[in-house]
Amino acid sequence: MQTALAEQFKHTRDGIEAEAILRKCVHCGFCTATCPTYQLLGDELDSPRGRIYLIKQVLEGTKATVKTQTHLDRCLTCRNCESTCPSGVEYGKLVDIGRKIVDSQVPRSFADSAKRQALAKGLTSPLFAPAMALGQALRAFVPKALQAKVPPKQDAGLWPVARHTRKMLVLQGCVQPAMMPNINSATARVLDKLGISLITAPAAGCCGAAKFHLNYQEEGLTEMRHNIDAWIPYLDAGVEAIVMTASGCGVTVREYDHYLQHDAAYAAKARRISAATRDISEILMTEEARLTALFEALPRKARREPGSVAFHPPCTLQHGQQLRGLAEKCLTAAGYTLTPVAESHLCCGSAGTYSVLQPELSNQLKARKLANLEAGEPTMICSANIGCLTHLQSGTQTPVKHWVEVVDEVLAKRTN
Repeated sequence: MQTALAEQFKHTRDGIEAEAILRKCVHCGFCTATCPTYQLLGDELDSPRGRIYLIKQVLEGTKATVKTQTHLDRCLTCRNCESTCPSGVEYGKLVDIGRKIVDSQVPRSFADSAKRQALAKGLTSPLFAPAMALGQALRAFVPKALQAKVPPKQDAGLWPVARHTRKMLVLQGCVQPAMMPNINSATARVLDKLGISLITAPAAGCCGAAKFHLNYQEEGLTEMRHNIDAWIPYLDAGVEAIVMTASGCGVTVREYDHYLQHDAAYAAKARRISAATRDISEILMTEEARLTALFEALPRKARREPGSVAFHPPCTLQHGQQLRGLAEKCLTAAGYTLTPVAESHLCCGSAGTYSVLQPELSNQLKARKLANLEAGEPTMICSANIGCLTHLQSGTQTPVKHWVEVVDEVLAKRTN
């Protein structure tokens, strides 16, 4: 796509990067076939191709409008279009640039700004955990709409003592420890059985995604630098990998090298962190032989659970990180039958803060996703991201779990 940048963008980092991305786009329209919002709304401007055109116009000097902002806001940033694009257009990076420029030109209403600031500050605040605990205690007395955002209190279970020579580091995350603490504990127990101790860096915090994608980009970058400073000493001490149990965090940390590429003090360290980052499914598949041996050592009755599992691969896993089939392979090895799921490439509608900012579209996508997940009548739904898990569970009575919790439950039946 030929682009003529306006003078104010010609020599800026954002302008140069955006132009390089735009020039890859051939306007073929393949992306429209897999864009969730285009599937719902049928509006070209609510497709990646349409949004790319809007961003191009702004970069060429056309003043952004509320309409421009609205169409960019409706994007889930699921990056399904990146998986579909034959030209390798890095749409996720382009839409971050586009939103930053558009928001600088189009002031938001007081209510919209307040909501976004509350999300950016609240989700990453130390007060989130006590607020969630209070919400869980009062859950039975609040409206159903609020109950959907507050999962029942979960027992974290035991975290094994770090006793192995092999060690890996896990990102606790900002909301996951308060909402579903058992996910990381289950991961620690599974890795412990594989001879790997999972440890945490207490100083590390939010991955930076929440603030960055709400266009508090500098604050998001500050959180990324903070984590790098917290993690580098552990890598220096011999930690093998930084394990991600929330794919939304995983895709962000894997791209620290991109976000901080122009930061002279952090660029090299960011590359090191990104290179060390692994989704838990990658770790378990690296240890596949040992994991399989553990499953084979189970008592016969424990080797196959009754019923079946429908797996929802989060967009941040399958499109952002381009990881497909690994979690499913672990579930199959654990003895579960996976039911076929139509439209498995489409977003469930959670998309970070999207379910709060765009509830109508989000709920439509959730209903569509659950209809496909439950078509095979599974006894359980599994996923790999905290946002997807809570979002899907709010619309169904079928239990929704992180897949690593299921692996942990099966291995717990192992006789020693």
